Amino acid sequence: MNNPKRILCCTVLCSAIAISLFAGCSTTNDAISRAEKTEINRPGIAETKAIAEEGFIYGLPIVMNYAVMYEYFVDRDSGQWKAPFNKIFNEHRVFTYKDTAVIGPNSDTPYSIVGMDLRSEPLVFSVPAVEKNRYYSVQFCDGNLYNYGYIGSRATGNDPGDYMIVSPGWHGQTPAGVKKVFRSSTQFSMAIGRTQLFNANDMPNVMKIQSGYKIQPLSAYLHQPAPPAAPAIQFPKINKELVTKNFFEYLDFALQFAPARPEEKEIRTQLARIGIGPGKTFDFKDLSLEHKLEVGLGMKDGEEKVVAKSANLGKDINGWRVGAAWGDEEFFHGDWLLRAAGAKSGIYGNSSSEATYPLTRNDVNGSPLDGSKHDYTLTFPAGQLPPVNAFWSVTMYDGKTELLIKNPINRYLINSTMLPNLKRNKDGSLTIYIQHDSPGQDKVANWLPAPHDTIYMAMRLYWPKVEPPSILPPGEGTWQPPGVVVAK
Repeated sequence: MNNPKRILCCTVLCSAIAISLFAGCSTTNDAISRAEKTEINRPGIAETKAIAEEGFIYGLPIVMNYAVMYEYFVDRDSGQWKAPFNKIFNEHRVFTYKDTAVIGPNSDTPYSIVGMDLRSEPLVFSVPAVEKNRYYSVQFCDGNLYNYGYIGSRATGNDPGDYMIVSPGWHGQTPAGVKKVFRSSTQFSMAIGRTQLFNANDMPNVMKIQSGYKIQPLSAYLHQPAPPAAPAIQFPKINKELVTKNFFEYLDFALQFAPARPEEKEIRTQLARIGIGPGKTFDFKDLSLEHKLEVGLGMKDGEEKVVAKSANLGKDINGWRVGAAWGDEEFFHGDWLLRAAGAKSGIYGNSSSEATYPLTRNDVNGSPLDGSKHDYTLTFPAGQLPPVNAFWSVTMYDGKTELLIKNPINRYLINSTMLPNLKRNKDGSLTIYIQHDSPGQDKVANWLPAPHDTIYMAMRLYWPKVEPPSILPPGEGTWQPPGVVVAK
């Protein structure tokens, strides 16, 4: 199965546009031409290109989310299928190199995932009691990639509780027993549960907790008759030609379930000027040659901006990029480029108060990390491990795909739950050996296998401390990640 997220942001886009420019016949009845007929101030060539560029940046996270939703909850043959909408799927394992639907996957915590269809009525998400020393969280992320709420150790504590999730247009009473209401900005949404796994022998305990996660319609929770079912939907198929074929058609589809927010009115108005929006059909292959050129070049420039922003998120600290690229609607405040860069760097990233992610492709001197050229080390000085209330990890990815890599010891990360088995240096510091081949039996406990190619790494600080030393606010905190250095 091709990874639609990687297809969305790749250099294939450029060459595909060039090929598509000369495919098909010119027409005067394409989406842009139809829009122009009702447009008094018709956009010129430069303006159409600019709208397509901004539209690509704005729409990329929305289409990326749709691609995941389709593979997880719609297409049973996708190879990444989880469950139907409104049913919880519990992963009784951590993610490995075989999981390719989401870039930069977390391999620390077994996931519990729910695709939520909120069109007919709200849903009630219930959590069990979780022991105080175990971290867990349930992240609510909607089709706009806004993290609109959390249940869990940091946000609500480890006590049991019932919580309600509602659609953007829902107005009703909060029933007795519901602790909090979370409002999605889109009619389709996702709940992503993460339950801390201490070690391989701990999985039965995690499974017991996961079995206590429950989701049900509000009517079932209240023991009342269900309202009429929402209309059936013909979901457009996701395939390897997602962008090269028709990016904006997927955006048209997704936007019908996403009422425009105040900060979206301007971009939605501009997109409508070239025939893009809910209820519309934008088919790239039907565009005139001139419009293909305008839109294609605009998308290309938009992608280049996303790639550049993703590579420069936050502040450079010892070779790591430390910043915040995920959050709620208020956090983004209409910054579409930041939202797109965050999605490209790792879709469904947590808000920084829940987890902060230093990311790197470079060593401490700024040189690209490459496991075919060097062995590396990452050393935390004594007493300077990442400051967290929950736990931390360092995860290895392939530099090109941003996916976990196959390796001989099936180890994708080193985290704080492994500390009892890691070897400390004489001065109390902790060194992680980052290389393709084993560093030797005396160091294998601290080995983080690397690809024989370019490297991408993510440090995760779950529930970071707010008192000094702290990584918060991201990029400005008193604690800084140490740099990766070439091994001596």
